[in-house]
Amino acid sequence: MKKSLIALAAVAVSGAAFAQSSVTVFGVVDQAVTMVNGGTNWNGINSGGNQTSRLGFRGVEDLGNGLKANFWLEAGLLADQGTGNTTGQTGLDFQRRSTVGLEGSFGEVRLGRDLTEAFKATSRYDVFGQVGLGVSRLWANNTLGNGVSSVALTSQRVSNMVTYVSPNISGFKAAVNYGFGEVQGENRDSRYVGAGLTYDNGPLSLGLSGERSNRGANSNVTSDVTAWALGGSYNLGVVKLAAAYRDSKAKILTGDKNKAKGYYFGVSAPVGAAGEVKASYNRYEGQIAGLDKHKADQFALGYVHNLSKRTAVYGTYAYIKNKDNGALDVNLNGTGTTGTLKDNGSQHGLQVGVRHAF
Repeated sequence: MKKSLIALAAVAVSGAAFAQSSVTVFGVVDQAVTMVNGGTNWNGINSGGNQTSRLGFRGVEDLGNGLKANFWLEAGLLADQGTGNTTGQTGLDFQRRSTVGLEGSFGEVRLGRDLTEAFKATSRYDVFGQVGLGVSRLWANNTLGNGVSSVALTSQRVSNMVTYVSPNISGFKAAVNYGFGEVQGENRDSRYVGAGLTYDNGPLSLGLSGERSNRGANSNVTSDVTAWALGGSYNLGVVKLAAAYRDSKAKILTGDKNKAKGYYFGVSAPVGAAGEVKASYNRYEGQIAGLDKHKADQFALGYVHNLSKRTAVYGTYAYIKNKDNGALDVNLNGTGTTGTLKDNGSQHGLQVGVRHAF
């Protein structure tokens, strides 16, 4: 009888513990038929035209007194191939996000790899959600452009980071990252430092960010890159307006600076109860030290129709025109694997796809 009571007590305690913690499996499968017309054309199926395909696990444990522990593991997918998020990769890795942290009334502290808070603070105003042919390249990962005139930018994600996110105070939130370079004897090499400040109150949203990424053996950049950005949006109900500006400078070994900057305007509007139309314009400018400045203009138009809370169909058209005979060499979606520019620096693209979230 005594053993039975002990067993029942153990089950009760176990049940209480489970009631205070949770683990969620989540993900997105998104694929689109894509056609790109340029100097060379490309046709096929892409993974992630509306949202990035992914598989993730996240959990929270209530530690009492308002303190919680959390973890987040998220892997990218090439759903069109059934592989990891890099061509030729057969297994999963959690390079989209891999963090563990504590949160409470003081805010949140977490450790690990994640999107930088500088990126989150201002890229959120891209009406195309930083994915697909219509994506704004202001926050391009590592470089703006693909040719000799390309300029180094910061990375969207950084490993080995300590992150602090403040609580929401009257609509304001502040967040900072420090990424260790982990180069023996050289603490400065490959180091990342960044911060984001956001304000969200009713229809108004604002974001400001600043960041610096140092060159080094453990870094994605070969220059010391410093960048700042400002963005905002206002929801009028029938239409939502958004805009952003970003300025980046890469200090090269000679001491000179390569420069990249640009601005963005976006608009989105509901169509009936289930649809949304969106459009954007981007101007990109890049300049290698001592050389001429090169420019590119990008236009995008898209429509998303929600069949349910989890499933949607969508279509996106985008056009880019690089000035100066394509010198900056910015492709749609920032990748040379989807065709090349025409001799005049232009490229068209069309995507039609299906997205399902779980």
